Amino acid sequence: MTATTQHAPPAALPATAPASAHRTRKAARRRRLGACGALMAPFFALLVTVFLIPVGTAVYLSFHSDDHPGLGFGNARTVFVGVRSYTAVLTDPTFLSGLGTVALYCLIYIPLMVLGSLALALLLDSGVVRLRASAQLGLFLPHAVPGIIAALIWLYLYTPGISPVIELFAKADITIDFLGLHTVLPSIVNIALWSNLGYNMVVFYAALQAVPREVIEAAVVDGAGPVRTALQVKTPLVRASIVTVAMFTLVWGLQLFTEPMLLSQSSPMINSRFSPSMYIYDAAFTRNNYSLAAAASVVLLLFTIALSYGVTRWTSRLDRAEEASR
Repeated sequence: MTATTQHAPPAALPATAPASAHRTRKAARRRRLGACGALMAPFFALLVTVFLIPVGTAVYLSFHSDDHPGLGFGNARTVFVGVRSYTAVLTDPTFLSGLGTVALYCLIYIPLMVLGSLALALLLDSGVVRLRASAQLGLFLPHAVPGIIAALIWLYLYTPGISPVIELFAKADITIDFLGLHTVLPSIVNIALWSNLGYNMVVFYAALQAVPREVIEAAVVDGAGPVRTALQVKTPLVRASIVTVAMFTLVWGLQLFTEPMLLSQSSPMINSRFSPSMYIYDAAFTRNNYSLAAAASVVLLLFTIALSYGVTRWTSRLDRAEEASR
């Protein structure tokens, strides 16, 4: 008598397993997107609040103006004026002169700022300077002084009759007018350098600390001296920081306002439209022409964006050319 044994068929996987795994993946993706949204929300809130809304308001005001019917005695109404304000700005010789002044200011200020702060950072990184922490603090402290206070300090030092610096020069039979026709712009550059040199030095010094020590040691073994190591080894490795500092210095320089605004109280060489930012201030709060001020603001913004884009493209082209030559 033969006994037969029947084997049960293998249990099939539940049909809900793929669907459950898909739901799990979707839930994980939603959590990641939620975390990214929560982290990016403050940035976008600030972007909309302090940039997009003001820019949109300026663009709107630049195309509109207040009209007072009835020989100026009627209620004001907002009317569309098209590009009239932009035409007025771009044909105003005082605005174009202000752009030229700022361009000259940047040509003097940016190289001095970048090269000076980089030289100080290389000097501190070389180990030649003792008490590097104290030196960094001393160089950084002027940046902690608010811009208005710094301008007032230098206004005191530049003003004849009360300046101890001018009095000291006079005792040596040296006559100098810091607020004269040919010296007022270098005097403004000096204030900006005094305020921001230490900050950019710290940026460069932090970048130099990230340079691999093995690269520097290899350069020293190959016979490179301190100067050659600084110029041919360290400086190329912090090019990204140099471009960043130059970019922010350019943007800051194009918004020149505080220093000439305060120095204008003591120098007839600085008028109320010395720079584009002063032109905008004068149009809005002296002439009460908000449409003109908004148009000048938009033109200055576009000018800044165009220059920043040009610098970015130029540096990118240099990087690609260097990579191709390797």
